[in-house]
Amino acid sequence: MTAIQISVAASDVGMSQSRLDRIDRHFGRYVDDGRLTGWLLAIARDGKVAHLANYGMRDREGAAPVDTDTVWRLASMTKPITSVAAMMLYEEGAFELKDPVSKWISCFTDMHVYRSGSSNNPDVRPATEPMRVWHLLTHTSGLTYGFQYAHPVDAMYRSAGFEWGNPPGVDLAGCCELWAAQPLLFEPGSEWNYGVSTDVLGRLIEVVSGQSLASFFRERIFEPLGMVDTGFDSTGNVDRLAAPYMVNPAGSGFPPVRIPGDPMVSPPDMLSGGGGLVGTAADYLRFSEMLRRGGELEGTRLLSPRTVSYMTSNHLPGGVDLEEFGRPLFSETTFDGVGFGLGVSVVTDPHAGKVLTSVGEYGWGGAFSTSWWVAPQEDLSVLFFTQLLPSSTHPIRSQLKQLVYQALI
Repeated sequence: MTAIQISVAASDVGMSQSRLDRIDRHFGRYVDDGRLTGWLLAIARDGKVAHLANYGMRDREGAAPVDTDTVWRLASMTKPITSVAAMMLYEEGAFELKDPVSKWISCFTDMHVYRSGSSNNPDVRPATEPMRVWHLLTHTSGLTYGFQYAHPVDAMYRSAGFEWGNPPGVDLAGCCELWAAQPLLFEPGSEWNYGVSTDVLGRLIEVVSGQSLASFFRERIFEPLGMVDTGFDSTGNVDRLAAPYMVNPAGSGFPPVRIPGDPMVSPPDMLSGGGGLVGTAADYLRFSEMLRRGGELEGTRLLSPRTVSYMTSNHLPGGVDLEEFGRPLFSETTFDGVGFGLGVSVVTDPHAGKVLTSVGEYGWGGAFSTSWWVAPQEDLSVLFFTQLLPSSTHPIRSQLKQLVYQALI
């Protein structure tokens, strides 16, 4: 068990404590008026935790407060970890970014692309471009998510058993078979769409490494970095696991309702590299600091600085941003001036989105309204954890950025 703690005075790393306190008051109101049940915030500069705050309940029904060692559902904050795992294998020469995915996962050999029609009677054509590894890392594969409700192919995913979960009893290899049976939204590489790309990348890691995704993560990332509370289930940590909540169907004026069931308390059938991990703030900060420091933490190196720099640069064709290149995005913010690297978003124009930020800032969030980013120019790592589905409910991420950056003096 690890708990995060403050290790430096804010003023010693160029931050104003009184301005940091504004963040706590602001998000404290989110709990006081019922928008959230509880949250935790950690801000580190130069590798030192300068601000740490927690407020509210991790389990409202159990009257358990948020604590510094609370275990959270990371959801899509799993994706950067999976992307790092893939790039570790890339550095070993295990594959090339231009390799067809079908070289490793044969069910993606003969893909078709949606042209028109309904989900029950789609018109499709054979894909002319193979799905490649870099397409998985950049979400330009043509794969999608069933929960998006934006396209007939999304509905086809739901019919196959994929909305906010997966078909019971089906493992990662089986899920890939089901995804490959659906048409792609577009020719790989031609657009950006949020989907199961990172889950397929997780399967590629399994095939290439000869290990389960859980074993690879544990042996190659979690144990070396000291991420002792992170994994695909909360076995041994159930008493610290935050409860999951969703928006009240009665409306925004009503408190969140607890999501029935709790699938994170036992090992899952499908190891989701796109959204399956749970972990603590202390653990994720160690992962974040490894990236901020160019792939190394406390003598343990997972990636070279050149690889981290490559991952955290914009890989969208022509240097465009997600608003120009992407399908409608599942988020409470726009992505003006934000490109996409290999597994993370990347700020390319800090003025375009009209939110305080900095060039080169990279990160990603999760469906339970969690948020994470690194600002290399500011030597800054920021983590925000809560458990409200979906993340588009409140403007938490944009407000968090404006409040964090205004505290830099």
